[in-house]
Amino acid sequence: MKLLSLNLGRREAVEYTDQPEGVTGIDKRPVEGPVRVSAPGAKGTGASGLAGDAVCDTRHHGGEDQAVYAYAREDLDAWEQALERPIPSGAFGENLTTEGVDVTGAKIGERWRVGPDLVLEVTSGRIPCRTFQGHLGERGWVKRFTQEGVPGAYLRVIEPGEIRAGDAIEVIHRPDHEVTVGFQFRAVTTERPLLPRLLVAADTLHPESVRQAREYVAKHGS
Repeated sequence: MKLLSLNLGRREAVEYTDQPEGVTGIDKRPVEGPVRVSAPGAKGTGASGLAGDAVCDTRHHGGEDQAVYAYAREDLDAWEQALERPIPSGAFGENLTTEGVDVTGAKIGERWRVGPDLVLEVTSGRIPCRTFQGHLGERGWVKRFTQEGVPGAYLRVIEPGEIRAGDAIEVIHRPDHEVTVGFQFRAVTTERPLLPRLLVAADTLHPESVRQAREYVAKHGS
């Protein structure tokens, strides 16, 4: 398991975002590194966990629980086949393009060591948005990406460190529960009756998913 590509984005003005200033950092491009990764601060003020990486719409992106975004190269390859077009590493806005890692099957609260020092913790899957659709230029992309259920993973920074392309990725902790990234994503999108089952991972789950699960239980029961 390794970090195949380390990707950073720059602030860019586009027509397809509802960010107030009309800018986005979704177009991530590979860099060799090293890049410092650390906790960026609370959502709404904190942006990317990676030094030099632009996260422009802090209403919906960035912050402690979405400090880093990872997507598997194997899943990008599958999308290349489905869309019949090249999908370069970083094209989904991911900071880490992994090789040999089952990102969809990673459990909420799972911890990865990347390189010698950095420790990350899986928090949730990525919810697609208008900016993602506009960036790819695929009509109906939000719906198609959601239905496929391969969202990539957001991670928080547990121990900061420097990383570079080619670094090893090691799973150093895997919780004993059923809530994978794919399970969490389905629960908050297409299979909402699964929401109560997310609460077993509440201590490490993205707070917004915890809130959704608790609201569902309050309304519908467990």
